[in-house]
Amino acid sequence: MQTELDKVVTALREFYAHETFLFEHDLGERTLTHRLAVHLEKQFPGWEVDCDYDRLGARTLRLPHGTIVSTDDHLGKSIYPDIVVHQREIPNNLLAIEVRKASNHQPPEHDRHKLCALTDPHLWFAYWIGVHLVLGKRSAVSDVYVGGVLDQPLSRWFAQRLKDTGLGPQ
Repeated sequence: MQTELDKVVTALREFYAHETFLFEHDLGERTLTHRLAVHLEKQFPGWEVDCDYDRLGARTLRLPHGTIVSTDDHLGKSIYPDIVVHQREIPNNLLAIEVRKASNHQPPEHDRHKLCALTDPHLWFAYWIGVHLVLGKRSAVSDVYVGGVLDQPLSRWFAQRLKDTGLGPQ
């Protein structure tokens, strides 16, 4: 997992090096998400990188009824993760990323619940790793989810990697 997360760190480093315009002009989260996905594509050859992807093979991605996360809309409150690294045809799900701007003051619980659900090994579409990124103008804060729960040791490791590369909070 550290190998995949190192690729995310490299993509974030490239993102921050080349996308300063987005932060200087306070562009929206969807714009940030798309540009980060462009940089992630370079790090994951052989994988597809998609934004707001709502399928698993031919099926629409939905959680079981009664879960805390809304899934039946296209209004930004659905289970569709901001960025996924996967193989569409198989399907093979490697990484799900939820992105927030640091200036977003909405509670992050919805994103966290999505990542718990998306990495839950008991669901048929589980992603191997989930990452919650809060993007500031010069740094990122993160959490890592594995097996349907927040993985504290891996989150600490990833936060340290971000800090070591100058992307963590100072």
